[in-house]
This record gives sequence, C-alpha cells and structure tokens, in this order.
Amino acid sequence: MGTRDGKLPSLWQKGVAAPETSMKTSNAATDQTWDVLIVGGGITGLTTALLLQEAGLTCTLVEAHTLGFGTTGGTTAHINTMLDTPYHTIESNFGPSGAKIAAHAARAARDLIAQNVSNYQISCDFEYKDGFLFAETEKEAAELEKIYAASQRAGVEVEPAAHIPVPLKFQKAISYLKQAQIHPLNYVYGLANSFINSGGIILEHTRVMGSARKGDVHQIETTGRPLKSRQLVYATHIPPGLNILHLKCAPYRSYVLALQLTDGNYPDNPAYDMQEPYHYFRTHVVNGVPYLIAGGADHKTGHGSPLNAFQTLEAYVRTHFQVSSIDYRWSAQYFEPTDGLPYIGKLPGADEETYVATGFSGNGILFGSFSGLLLADLILGRENPYKGLFSPSRIKPVAGFTNFIRENADVAYRFVSDRINTEKLDVLAELPPGTGAVVNYEQEKIALYKSPEGNIRALSPVCTHAGCVVTWNDAEKSWDCPCHGGRYDVYGNVLTGPPRENLRAIPLISNG
Repeated sequence: MGTRDGKLPSLWQKGVAAPETSMKTSNAATDQTWDVLIVGGGITGLTTALLLQEAGLTCTLVEAHTLGFGTTGGTTAHINTMLDTPYHTIESNFGPSGAKIAAHAARAARDLIAQNVSNYQISCDFEYKDGFLFAETEKEAAELEKIYAASQRAGVEVEPAAHIPVPLKFQKAISYLKQAQIHPLNYVYGLANSFINSGGIILEHTRVMGSARKGDVHQIETTGRPLKSRQLVYATHIPPGLNILHLKCAPYRSYVLALQLTDGNYPDNPAYDMQEPYHYFRTHVVNGVPYLIAGGADHKTGHGSPLNAFQTLEAYVRTHFQVSSIDYRWSAQYFEPTDGLPYIGKLPGADEETYVATGFSGNGILFGSFSGLLLADLILGRENPYKGLFSPSRIKPVAGFTNFIRENADVAYRFVSDRINTEKLDVLAELPPGTGAVVNYEQEKIALYKSPEGNIRALSPVCTHAGCVVTWNDAEKSWDCPCHGGRYDVYGNVLTGPPRENLRAIPLISNG
C-alpha cells in the first residue's frame, strides 16, 4: 500500500501498486542538463511532465516522497465543470468573458483526462456522471438561481433538476451534465508509467532544497545529487520557499469518510449541498465493494480541531444515511486563492523560466490537469487563450517581500535552548500516549510528542518556512503550520511544503 501525507490511509491506497521507478534513475542518467525539471509527483507534475516529454523535450520529475504522496493521494477525485468558485463570482472578479474562459478551461481539463485514459489505456474507473447541486433553504435557493444563470451564461451544460441522488430534503436543485470521477492513484500511476515509457526520469525521495540560475540553466540543489535544467516547474501544490503566492493562497483541510451502507442506497451520481462549508457525496467501487464517499467539515489548516471535524462529519452522515460501517477516514489539504481562480504560469519574483501552478481550491484533479495543458504551452512557446486569466502576474511582487512575510507571521517565537530538562516539564505526565502539544518551558515554546510506547520527542515549534508556531493535528498525527500550510511528521520531517527544512530536534536530559 502506498504512503501519503498523513497517518490515516485513504480509500485509494487499498491494494494499489505504485509504478517501478528505481530502474530509470541511474546516476549516469541524472548528469545531463534537462530541458525541464518538474518538482512534484502528483496530478499536476505528472500531467505536465508527460505532455512535455511527448512533445519532444527531455524531462525529469523529482518528488520529495513518493508519487501521489500529497493531496492527490487524498482527493475525492470529483472532476467538475461546476467549479468551487461559482460562475457569478468569477463574473464579478473577471467579467463575463473571464467566466466563459474558466468554463472552457474546465471542459478542456475534463477532456484531457478522458483522452489520457483512452490513449494510455489507464484502468482508473473513469466514468462520466451528472453532478447535482441542491439548496435546502430559501436563502440557498436564491443563491442557486444566481449560480444557475451565471453557469448558463458561461456556456456550462447545466439544467434544472427535479430530484437529487442523495436522501436529503431540498427546495431547488440543478444538474451539471457530463461531470466525471476516477480512482486518482491508479490514474496518476498510469500517467507515471506512460511518462517513463516515453523516456522520462522520475526521482523519488528527492527534495529540492533550492536553485540558482546561471546563464540559461537552473542549478538545482536537492537532498540527493545536484540537477540541472533549462526550465523549472513547481508542481508542489504551493511553491516552496518564500513567495507572494503564500499571501494569496490560504491552506484548508477537508475531511472524508468512506462508508458502507446497510440499505445499499448508494448515490448513482455525485451531489453537493450549499452549506458553508459544503458537503459532497459520491460512490466508488473498490475491489468489488461499493463505498459512499462523503466529505466536508473544512477549516483552515492549523485553526480547527481535526478530531471534532471528523465527529461532526460522521454525525451529519449518520443523520441522512443508513451506515453499516466507516471503513476509511482521512483528510487532505487544498489552497484557496484570494480571487477565486488558480495561479498558473511564471512564478512572480523567481528566476527566469520558473513556473508554478497553485490555488486549485477544491478542484485539484481538474485544475491540476488543466495546469499541465497551460504550462506545456507556455514552455513550448505556443499561444494559449487561458494564459492571461490564470497568470500569477495578475498579482504583483512586494518589494522586500522576504522581510514582510517574516515580520507578519502569526507568531515568531525563537527557541534558544539547546536541550531541556524533563524533570521541569510537568506536562510530560499529563500528555496522553500517541498525542502531541505545544507547551511552555521557561518562557519558551516546545513541541512535544509522546509515542504510544510513552517515549517523548521534543522539537522546536517554529515552522522553518516563515517563523509561525505549528499546532498539533491529533487525527493525522502531524505538526501543522496555521500560516501557510506547512506540515511535519512527529519526528519534525517535512510532509508538505512550502517549508524545505525540518523542525529542529531538541535533546532531552534527565537528572535521574
């Protein structure tokens, strides 16, 4: 079973075999200067890498962990032309033409996924489905009318619906036609195999620590060997290091349950309510077993209680469905853009020929695929009608940005002690096994974790990205940054960026 960026396995990891990459990564093969180096082994990186490799460029993809380790391994894999940012909001922010371009981009991404499944014979349960959005109150019904009208104006295939596929009462509903769903890990593994077969190189367990452009070549420092490329793509969900995009994208966590039902009343199409945060439902059959996949209870990373979120979601689902068992529960991270659309293109303030794709909201599979289309055209010098709408340059870099972000972090404690005395930490006895907490120690802060066996680990709680203090995620057993979404495991190792450096370990001493 593959790994992901949390202790809770997702439904998609069940019985899935990752592609073999080690035979393709000899030392000799990594000595060359690549046309493009793609950082990130999820949907965005693999789609981009495959498109560029098949266009004739030489590409290598590097992944800090394993393919699909990040959000791609935890997505619920809805492929929607119904975007998380409603079309009337896109109209307000970008005009009617912007909404039409966004709708066209969504269709192009959906069609690319279908084309890849067909062309590369990827067995990933791809299915077209109609998606139902429904209102439960008069206020929601009025909002739904706006969404419906704007969707029509944007050219989206949508129509009124007299029923919904889930057993909830509703006042009004609409149906978005020809949505889709997939098994996300099988899909990205299929892309990876196709990329390798076309001559691409994949380096797993290789974290990019920095880069500098000399002449027309990026000199890239990694935790393995140095790499060189003419163009560089960060397909890492949010770019690493310090960048203006960290102020324009807010990290959120969403919670998911995969359940079996006693009455077999699984929805035959995906459905979405209009609560805030909204709930989403769909069915997927894995190894012959049908599962209701239900998600929601979203909150900003590091700002809510993951355990409470799971409890709230479970209570909601049990109210409306006949639950036999909850077989999987997990959470995943996404980044919400400030103006409603992703940032895809050249990375502001970075070296020349550096590209990024981020801010996908809850449409990660869709916009990750679309990013591959747009980035490939930009890198290949082809005209693309979407370039202006999604360009990261619609936000301007701030002079002195590095100092600005450091000065404006939520908290910026600095841990100065080299070691701590366990006898002075009364909290050690109170901390339950398998949990963690940020505690005070002689006017300083420490991140403490007690293993199930009772062993204590101490870390600096200061996120290595921008100096915020991390919080404990008791569901996924991780340290989460409430500022920019960085996450670390119980040892302080980076799980997800933007930080590149691990949390500092603090030795424990005892006078006994």
